[in-house]
Amino acid sequence: MGASQSKHRITVQDKAILDMKVQRDKLKQYQKRVQVVLDREDALARELLKKGDKRRALLALRRRKYQEQMIATTDSQLLNLQQLVETIEFSLVQKDVLFGLEQGNQVLTKLNQEMRIEDVERLADDTAEAIAYQNEISELLKTQMSAEDEEAVLMELDELERQESDRLQINMPQVPDHPLPVQHPVEADAQQDGEEKEDELSLNKQPMLA
Repeated sequence: MGASQSKHRITVQDKAILDMKVQRDKLKQYQKRVQVVLDREDALARELLKKGDKRRALLALRRRKYQEQMIATTDSQLLNLQQLVETIEFSLVQKDVLFGLEQGNQVLTKLNQEMRIEDVERLADDTAEAIAYQNEISELLKTQMSAEDEEAVLMELDELERQESDRLQINMPQVPDHPLPVQHPVEADAQQDGEEKEDELSLNKQPMLA
């Protein structure tokens, strides 16, 4: 019986594999939930651009990019850890795997905090508290985003501005693409004389009262 218990004892490697599965399952759940936030940030950026508030539109896009990167990076890290456990002697990578899992839990906790839709709405508010929050997020993103991420966000902002410009042009009244007919003064005078003569004839035809 003791031998049977020893044979089925859960090892550190077994626990690491289980933890990785739990983290990846959580990440998939978070991806679905955070998509609502990502969509709202995109819509908010468009709304702010329409109002001419380019600074806060850029902040919304930066926050969206940061969240997308968090998901992609965490997914990639968990996949790498899984490959380490499956292809290399676990005792050689145990320390790295456990450290990676600890980091993964920290990122998932942060990602869970990013799912508050009310925090997205605060990006557009003008209250003192909201402005302080916007400044805090702006400073945080400066340290978290790479130059490539920033360039991608600026390109996205340019694309949204182009779309908004195209939308405004479509909604503007269309200018005729052919010249309007021009009436010369002589023709206008002749037309007026003709109308006056017709009025005189009409009066002359009316019966005289006795």
